[in-house]
Amino acid sequence: MSTFRLYFQLGIEHILDLQGFDHILFIIALCALYTLRDWRKVLLLVTAFTLGHSITLALATLNIVRVNSDLIEFLIPVTILITAGTTVFRRQQGFSTGRGYTNYIYATVFGLIHGLGFSNYLRSLLGSGNLLKPLLAFNLGIEVGQILIVGGFLLIAGLLVVVAGVNRREWSLGVSATIAGMAIMLILQNKIW
Repeated sequence: MSTFRLYFQLGIEHILDLQGFDHILFIIALCALYTLRDWRKVLLLVTAFTLGHSITLALATLNIVRVNSDLIEFLIPVTILITAGTTVFRRQQGFSTGRGYTNYIYATVFGLIHGLGFSNYLRSLLGSGNLLKPLLAFNLGIEVGQILIVGGFLLIAGLLVVVAGVNRREWSLGVSATIAGMAIMLILQNKIW
């Protein structure tokens, strides 16, 4: 198997790994406002997240930036809580997905934090030598994995909201509140306390 294919596959597997479900929660929290018809907006969100985590993933994997891993593992659920909480506390009249760029900012900035979390995993796999190809492949794998997660989520949201008639706001609030609760549990279980 080629190096590129190996790290591409590792990227997909890493993001889809249910033992590291915190990244899945963040992606779903970002997408809680959207349904299948909003796929372009969601694709931009996922790409913004990838851009953010690609930067810090590269910097940390190449040992240009070093941050305490316990701090990063604490900050990741904090980013999930903030993202989900923003949807929960969004005002009714501002509920439209077309207003503002808050989620795009969250996706990019919080992606920087998540990239530092990914770097511990990737650094443990990489040896010395040319790191450009493995980094690129791993990031592309993560992007594809995120698109799979989002596609599944949007399909479920579309079925429930459009087909079954579930109120869109109630769906988004329910998903976001559940994710916020899970994020609080992750924060409380963190070693930093």
